[in-house]
Amino acid sequence: MATTEPTTLAADRAAALRDLLPPVTRRRTRVGLVAGGLGTYWPQFPGLLPQLKESAAYVTERLQQLDAEVVDVGFVSDAQDGAAAAEQLRRADCDLIVLFLTTYLTSSMVLPIAQRSHTPVLVIDLQPSERMDHPSFDTGAWLAYCAQCSVPEVGNVFRRAGIPFRSVSGWLRQESAWRRIEQWVRAAHVRAALRHARHGLMGHLYPGMLDVSTDLTLLPATFGSHVEVLEFDDLRHRVERVTEAETRERMALARKVFTLDDSVVDEDFAWGATVSVGLDRLVEEFGLDTLAYYHRGLDGELHERLGAGMILGASLLTARGVPAAGEYELRTSLAQLVSQSVGGGGSFTEIQALNFEDGVVEMGHDGPAHLAVSARDPLLRGLGVYHGKRGWGVSVEFDVQPGPVTLLGVGQDADGSLSFIASEGTVVPGPLLEIGNTTSRVDFGRDPGEWVDEWSATGVGHHWSLALGRHAADFRAAASLLGIDYREV
Repeated sequence: MATTEPTTLAADRAAALRDLLPPVTRRRTRVGLVAGGLGTYWPQFPGLLPQLKESAAYVTERLQQLDAEVVDVGFVSDAQDGAAAAEQLRRADCDLIVLFLTTYLTSSMVLPIAQRSHTPVLVIDLQPSERMDHPSFDTGAWLAYCAQCSVPEVGNVFRRAGIPFRSVSGWLRQESAWRRIEQWVRAAHVRAALRHARHGLMGHLYPGMLDVSTDLTLLPATFGSHVEVLEFDDLRHRVERVTEAETRERMALARKVFTLDDSVVDEDFAWGATVSVGLDRLVEEFGLDTLAYYHRGLDGELHERLGAGMILGASLLTARGVPAAGEYELRTSLAQLVSQSVGGGGSFTEIQALNFEDGVVEMGHDGPAHLAVSARDPLLRGLGVYHGKRGWGVSVEFDVQPGPVTLLGVGQDADGSLSFIASEGTVVPGPLLEIGNTTSRVDFGRDPGEWVDEWSATGVGHHWSLALGRHAADFRAAASLLGIDYREV
């Protein structure tokens, strides 16, 4: 019972949050599917094609059980069929194409599919069962098991054509093979999210944070994303139109989501709720999928108050699937979207301190947090000052659920290229700060100082996303589909 109770409580809390904060809906990930084999065999072995099409139907069924729209263009038997399938898949604008080799086929049948679609391809070859029944098999029965013969041929031709090659070899109902296929579909979720994402960037760079500065052209050039540059006046315009009734309604919602600490000042709470309503309108009207923001302000004027009033609304947005990050951290809001796309949540995080006695890295951040990673009901705490920033108000505080976590940062190198940088660890219980931050104690199984040195040497910035679960393999696969570098500590 001790091992299952926290998981049950977390699941109940997550379900309650979904009811209170319905997730935003986006375009579904689109997976193309084409199966094929060498048509020369069909008249020679009449029972072969029906058997292979039965296997193809099973693959379609399994893919449709995943959270994706499957575009099945059927079965190809020659190069002409392959060219026709390539055109169908090009028009379908898929996020991943699964090429099912059912028996031997020539590389000329499938090269156009990879070339013309401009979409990453996953080659799968799943023989009907674990092994052949040699005494009873004739040539026709064997041919259903020889798709692996094509895999090196396709890999060679893809390499010569400058096309990244990925494959999963196994047998039709082998669950370990399907887990590998599912990992590539999760990676396709990331590609889909980034290809169609609209990233909001509001305010200005936190002065002096050179690592946070991002070349805005890189996101559309690398991923296809759009960056919408916003002014705090875009938010001001919407906040000024929030009614008192809407503020009261948002405060009532916040009381259902958060526990209010005695330090919360009613006026600050009301202001955070008002800004939250305005933020929702900003996100909806600009069609944003993420938001990174910062504004320094001066002497309590309106723009300073807007910047200081963001935390409540930004946390509620993040819980609904619109990741928000403070300090103008565009690459981290992107990393949070990636973490969310593989089902891990994704909360704005940095290093807070090292505990060499317990062997842990303490990390977290003030500002917006992903409520799904909380180990308990999140707390709203009143702060008279935000360290390093102007303003005051309410902040979100909680500790992260114990268990496996994965960090994901997005690096930008000297040549301007972007990279995914990941590290897996385990959140362990222990003493935490109570200063209006999300906090966690992460054990990486090594000296915490050595981990910090190696992590910092990757080129990661000083912020990243923290996701629940083991997702390094998902992030590695996503980097492959996106054509960017991947580094792991």
